[in-house]
Amino acid sequence: MAKIKLEYIWLDGYLPTQNLRSKTKVEEHENFKGTVEELGDWSFDGSSTKQAIGGSSDCVLKPVAIYPDPERINGYLVMTEVMNPDGTPHISNGRSTIDDDNDDFWFGFEQEYFIMDVKTELPLGFPRGGYPKPQGMYYCSVGGLNTHGRELVEEHADACIKAGLNFEGINQEVACGQWEFQLFAKGAKKAGDEIWIARYLLDRLTEKHGYYIEYHPKPLGDTDWNGSGMHANFSNTTLRTCGSEATYKAICEAFRPVTAEHIEVYGAFNDQRLTGKHETASITDFSYGISDRGASIRIPIFTVKKGWKGYLEDRRPASNADPYKVAARIIKTVKTAKV
Repeated sequence: MAKIKLEYIWLDGYLPTQNLRSKTKVEEHENFKGTVEELGDWSFDGSSTKQAIGGSSDCVLKPVAIYPDPERINGYLVMTEVMNPDGTPHISNGRSTIDDDNDDFWFGFEQEYFIMDVKTELPLGFPRGGYPKPQGMYYCSVGGLNTHGRELVEEHADACIKAGLNFEGINQEVACGQWEFQLFAKGAKKAGDEIWIARYLLDRLTEKHGYYIEYHPKPLGDTDWNGSGMHANFSNTTLRTCGSEATYKAICEAFRPVTAEHIEVYGAFNDQRLTGKHETASITDFSYGISDRGASIRIPIFTVKKGWKGYLEDRRPASNADPYKVAARIIKTVKTAKV
């Protein structure tokens, strides 16, 4: 029998932005295979996470995905859904709202974020009481003058790959101290699971560096610095195979009348980012275009070159958005398209 460390991870009930929580369960297993089926439900004090009241505080953690923990011996990361004691999904459970049981929808998320210094509470590379050189030389840069935080970013990439996530890349972003990683999964729920696990690993790594991660979409306020998004690249069988410009336009048009419904779940304070500047569309508008990074939805040039077979990119989700809720809303809208 071996002692197995199971890190149960869930989303709390804080508004407007939920936070990651986790706790460790140590179990004895013989020939543990690392599957969800080998795991049991667990409970936690919901009154401490804004998910219950003290007189009836138990909430249930239902395991939905498991990954090897890259930093622990005999350790595993267990993504869970929060359930009510009667087995129904808790109101904070965005994963349960996804209507993609056959995994027809594929998602690739581009997660932007700022690395912040705990002591200064400023992005890496920012001096106290001022600003570094203007944007321009930071994007995909190399060298100590313009590149800040690479050690953490490389550690995170290795950790995600060791955990078995479908990690697809990293790059420094437009603003100083801003980075991005990309993940892809076949199935909306799996894509959401992997983004949350990747965020968990990133947050955990900052503990030993004296950093923290800022997911606010516009942490530098009303300045000429880019905000952070979580662009959602998505497709289903129709988008991957239709070969029709008209079909693509019909799907894009399905998003127009529900612009407000999308913005509602695309992250708090997104109005500070979606201003029509810094490669964004205005939060009140809806647009789409080929290779247009200033549009709400970008039609990638390679989708067109492949004969209108590929995917779309919704550029509006903020960096602090819940990928489960983003995916659920996109799927709901695509299914209404008259194609």
